[in-house]
Amino acid sequence: MSTIQSYDMLINGQWVQARDGAQFESVNPATGEVWARFPAATKDDVDDAVEAAAQALNGPWGAMTPSQRGKLLGKLATLLAEHSEAIGRIETTDTGKMFKETRWQSQYIAEYLHYYAGAADKLHGETLPIDKPDMFVFTKREPLGVIAAIIPWNSQIFLSATKIGPALATGNTIVLKASEHASAPLLEFGKLVKEAGIPDGVVNIVTGFGDPCGKALTTHPKVARIAFTGGTQSARHIIHNSAENFAEVSLELGGKSPFIVFDDADIESAVNGSVAGIFAASGQSCVAGSRLYLHEDIADAFLEKMVAIANGIHIGDPQADKTEMGPLCTRAQIELITNQVALAQDEGGTVLAGGKARSDLGGLYFEPTIIDCPRQDMSLVQTELFGPVLAVQRFSSEDEVLALANDSDYGLAAGIFTTNHSRALRMSQNIKAGIVWVNTYRAISPIAEFGGMKHSGHGREAGFQALMDYTRPKTVWMTTTDAPIANPFQPR
Repeated sequence: MSTIQSYDMLINGQWVQARDGAQFESVNPATGEVWARFPAATKDDVDDAVEAAAQALNGPWGAMTPSQRGKLLGKLATLLAEHSEAIGRIETTDTGKMFKETRWQSQYIAEYLHYYAGAADKLHGETLPIDKPDMFVFTKREPLGVIAAIIPWNSQIFLSATKIGPALATGNTIVLKASEHASAPLLEFGKLVKEAGIPDGVVNIVTGFGDPCGKALTTHPKVARIAFTGGTQSARHIIHNSAENFAEVSLELGGKSPFIVFDDADIESAVNGSVAGIFAASGQSCVAGSRLYLHEDIADAFLEKMVAIANGIHIGDPQADKTEMGPLCTRAQIELITNQVALAQDEGGTVLAGGKARSDLGGLYFEPTIIDCPRQDMSLVQTELFGPVLAVQRFSSEDEVLALANDSDYGLAAGIFTTNHSRALRMSQNIKAGIVWVNTYRAISPIAEFGGMKHSGHGREAGFQALMDYTRPKTVWMTTTDAPIANPFQPR
């Protein structure tokens, strides 16, 4: 085994261990071996981070103009692009995600920071045409304060940028909690924060578990907003915790996204879109198109093509150029998926491709799996697996597939493949999802906001709207008359 790397947390511009010296380990999913150790933050460590962020609000950061903040964000964006390969390597080691994907993500995610760097001085208030002739009334938008951001392991640089970007552009400070499953990429990103010249305490990064680290952060009285991305069970705890500090809360949670293919669709394009939608990132994406609905007239031909692609996917070392799908991040995912595939077969499902863990590869690997599911109420159709497993069903009409697609606790994303533009518009209007892709899938941009509904959460990230969400309006009333205020108790 190679030397185990030790990481520190970033608090008030200093790299520190937990106060009590406690640590936890991270396993490289490609090998199954421990490769790094991280501080297990205590409540006192979290207090230090939040206090540092609160003090930074009243320090140099609070005194900066929006344009000055934007320039620092722009420098951070440039550094992220320049270090995309190094950060990608670390993220692949810690999470098992394909290096080809992590490197590209870091490069493109820099655009999110550039977007908010440019938007920092574009947010403004307005004058109000008030109904009182002797009053001038205007609004301005002010930062909320200290932001608590809870980041998952699967797309942490991306999901950090969608929180750091609007938070810092609008003058807030932030404490990020990295996932206990893979904390290294976020800490590597923290090195760039310091290099960019962002003042100490503006960005703090803590590592640890939901309790005490996450609980202390989300209940802290000086936290004004909680931006959470993760699972529904953790979200319930966060909503409960926010009752302690009345913080604003945004939740970007899981999904069980429908991928719908009509009989008039471009089949080759739809097959490729579905393959990317479920097997990219080994299915470890909240927007994974894990429910495939095929029109009965094209289902057999579609599945023949897709099964052939799935069976030919090269599984292996995520750092290697020839690899097309890497491992899963945690052993718990392997266990959940193995149990769900067995249950699906017991419930009448037919495995068309894959269906097994690949322990022979030495890490946490699972085959690209396609399962024909005869019923909507099967557990595989309703449960988010966060892995490379696709549940397939057939439909005969637009109304039928719309009802099937909406029959889910989740409502994050959906894909619709059809050449009938009227149908595409009808479906996109009626499907219960926060993101709808038509004849494409998994496209993203800093300009376009994203988020879900139902159990997929509430609130939106990215886009200009995020700037509004990280600020609050203040209304200022000014009299325009020199006359004194009349005594309200003296008759006129």
